[in-house]
Amino acid sequence: MGLIRVIGGFCLLSLVSVSLAWGQGASPEQRVGEGIEALTEAFEAHKADYETDPAALYAALERTLDDYVDFRRISASVMGRYFRAASPEQRSAFVRVFRDSLVRTFGRGLMSFDYREFDLELRSRPMRNPNQANVELDVLAANGQRFPVVFVLEQIQEDWKIVNVVVNGINLGLTFRSQFEQAMEQNRRDFDRVIAQWTPDEALQEIQQQVEAEQQ
Repeated sequence: MGLIRVIGGFCLLSLVSVSLAWGQGASPEQRVGEGIEALTEAFEAHKADYETDPAALYAALERTLDDYVDFRRISASVMGRYFRAASPEQRSAFVRVFRDSLVRTFGRGLMSFDYREFDLELRSRPMRNPNQANVELDVLAANGQRFPVVFVLEQIQEDWKIVNVVVNGINLGLTFRSQFEQAMEQNRRDFDRVIAQWTPDEALQEIQQQVEAEQQ
């Protein structure tokens, strides 16, 4: 199985687990079981019909994530210096494309490996700003290989929302931003074309290449 799908599927699993824990005011260690159960229920309910109706799985995963991940804030960060130049319609369109493409990639990842092979070890790191938090964990594969993951959360009103993820030392927010900037340059700052062609594959491929290089 491809490492990119393993990491992609795991990230989706962890997004729900960690955000549920913080959002309900309990520690990640206490709430991670409930988070995994929530995602597992959505996944198990639709995986049997995936071949004939993949949209049902994607929709279930998206509904689960929307409450815990601030896709709008993440998308604005990914657009970076181009955000102000984009129209409100283009900003909203990119939020939809960004969210949908990630959900589809992670959904395919979950279908491609048995995530029960992983052991999650969560750690919370105190932050100076009480409205920000980093939650760290290690993905320990059956072969002993370890993948560090850091989730960056912000308190938005009374809820904790995930606004960035760092996988194996690679800051996904910055990687996606670099990908967006390159696409804008290559397409002569054509927002509509860049948005229509957007996929998360380039950033996830970078993670795969780095991990494979470390294995050599």
